[in-house]
Amino acid sequence: MITDPCRNSNPGEHSSTEKGSDKTWKMASVYLALSLFLSCSLAVAVEIQRPRGVSLSNRHFYDQSKPFTCLDGSRTIPFDRVNDDYCDCKDSSDEPGTSACPRGNFHCTNAGHRPQYIPSSRVNDGICDCCDATDEYNSGSVCENTCRELGRKEKEILQQRAAVAQQGFLVKQQLIDEAKKGQEEKSRKLAELQESKDGKEDELEALRTVKEAAEAPEKEAKDQHHKAWEEQKAALRLEKDKARMALAFLELDDNADGLVSVEELQTHLELDPDSDGTLTEPEAQTMLGEARQVDQTAFQDIVWASIKDKYQSETEPETPSQPETPQDPPSERLPEEEGEEDEEEEDEEDEDVDAEEDGKIPPVVSQTEKPEKEEEMPPYDAETQALIDAAQKSRDTFDEAEKALRDLEEQIRSLEKEISFDFGPSAEFSYLYSQCYELTTGEYVYRLCPFSRVTQKQKFGGSETNLGTWGSWAGPEDDKYSVMKYEQGTGCWQGPNRSTTVKLTCGTETAVVSTSEPSRCEYQVEFTTPAVCQEPKDLDPASHDEL
Repeated sequence: MITDPCRNSNPGEHSSTEKGSDKTWKMASVYLALSLFLSCSLAVAVEIQRPRGVSLSNRHFYDQSKPFTCLDGSRTIPFDRVNDDYCDCKDSSDEPGTSACPRGNFHCTNAGHRPQYIPSSRVNDGICDCCDATDEYNSGSVCENTCRELGRKEKEILQQRAAVAQQGFLVKQQLIDEAKKGQEEKSRKLAELQESKDGKEDELEALRTVKEAAEAPEKEAKDQHHKAWEEQKAALRLEKDKARMALAFLELDDNADGLVSVEELQTHLELDPDSDGTLTEPEAQTMLGEARQVDQTAFQDIVWASIKDKYQSETEPETPSQPETPQDPPSERLPEEEGEEDEEEEDEEDEDVDAEEDGKIPPVVSQTEKPEKEEEMPPYDAETQALIDAAQKSRDTFDEAEKALRDLEEQIRSLEKEISFDFGPSAEFSYLYSQCYELTTGEYVYRLCPFSRVTQKQKFGGSETNLGTWGSWAGPEDDKYSVMKYEQGTGCWQGPNRSTTVKLTCGTETAVVSTSEPSRCEYQVEFTTPAVCQEPKDLDPASHDEL
């Protein structure tokens, strides 16, 4: 049961056992073969005998001189039961040219275009599935052989693609050459930076020594100045305390006899040790060191230290928080008396100020007053200032050198990172580094920065959304550099982090050509670049083996 697969040039031929002996049919077959090969040198067309629906690669299984064994080896049948429109084999291999088996496949030779398999259920169903019409050999349908036209159109498309691929491949070669020069330049620059870094480190250590040598005398001189200032401040505080003590003694010595007695001390209720509102005679005597009265020297040595934090000078106004005493309720004072007292206090304050200006009585700070502003430290002497200026100059020089070294180290890290990237077998993708490409759609602006990240931003404002940062090359094993993967982008609400797959296709230009979101939070970008273009090869879509 052998037939020429090229009998499809005459759809009216229905017999599956016809050997194609008709002379006219043979001439048509030869013409078709000549057209397929597009060669005027072919003088003879060889007919390859095989059952209908069998591919050339499987014809050796169908030898009409011996019984047929199902391709799955399940059984053997007489050969005349091949293509007899009855399914004998479980794998449907005995009916390659009929629709008898549910799982069968029919092979379309499609000379002039490309061969294909169709389900055997489509054989003789009245619809032409094979462009050479061989699937409708017994349906009565008149099918036109369109293989040559389809082949011509596909060839035109492939030729156009080939032209783009050829041009892109030439650009790729230039990219490879530039990448090679760039890698060499980067390696050379890295070596120079490393050498410069070594020199900067040595220079920095030398400047550190100079700085430390300048800072030692500076510190010593400043410490001496600060120590003297602290001693001076302590002396000033002591003098102020003595002056305040002297004023307190004068104020407590009501009878001006040069002594402060228990009775005189009792007039200052703020000194009450147990805060019960009264200062008893025993309490006052205890303050005086168990004496009935003390002179100024004993007052300074024995009494003042225990009362100075509570003592309220009579010349200082009371604060609002000072508790009112029964002896002097504010409600019983007449306005005239208040005015007179205010005038008296003002006069006393004026007298105090005059006394302070004359240098007789140093100013006194009460615990109820706001603390005086801390006196400023006097400026450094000329010698100390010169040491400070010299040390500061050495620090500035050191800081500049340290910053220069940090900048140099950052350049080295950046360059090492770039050199370490996998830019393809010949570094053809290195030109994409530090570049960004955008595509504006109806609603968003997409931005792809190869080897960095992918972002999405609303067209009319708003912040950027990170769709993923550089992860790795993710193409199939035989085409690794055809896909980029960007991961760990901004998290979706109640969902995963965004990620983007970038599919690289051959093109003469470098551009983002399309974007989509096939799954929630998973984006896809099509990116054209000459870096993936391959040198074009045979573009004839027809399979010359299937004749």
